[in-house]
Amino acid sequence: MRVYVPLTLPALAAAHRSGALGPEAFDAYAVTPGLREWYVSDDLEELEYAALNRAAQASLRLLACDPEAPRVRVVVAVDVADGAATADPDRSPDPSALGEVRVAGPVSLTDAAAVHVDAEDAREDVSAAAEALGAADKGDDDARFVVDGAEDHELLWFATQEIDTLLGRASGGPASES
Repeated sequence: MRVYVPLTLPALAAAHRSGALGPEAFDAYAVTPGLREWYVSDDLEELEYAALNRAAQASLRLLACDPEAPRVRVVVAVDVADGAATADPDRSPDPSALGEVRVAGPVSLTDAAAVHVDAEDAREDVSAAAEALGAADKGDDDARFVVDGAEDHELLWFATQEIDTLLGRASGGPASES
């Protein structure tokens, strides 16, 4: 099963150093029955894209909690055994939990298929969205517009072999699509 793990760049660096996502169970996003029902599609590629976007939203929430992290969303796509990720059926109807799964950790980073990261030109919008997230959650329409501005940016795809380079660029240089 492919799951999408929301992270920050410091969390990606820690996973890269340890060689694993974890060491304990962690939240991720995947194509769940609730996501299928909400998205109303049988196209697996579209559903996986929706799960990736849900993980990007969760990465934004992580950034809002970590003002020191570089302002880019990070999502690691990783393949886990079918029973390793479970959705909570009680949370499935909750729109905020669409696609959410709990992964029994740790998961080796060698099982990662790709890393998705914002391009340099998204940093300003992502930073503003992280700051506006609390107000958006409280119903502020202007703040919601700012948050949606970050969601307009597509995440770039990187091979897992590029993590070293990606982490090096985080301190300065722009990321370019591979």
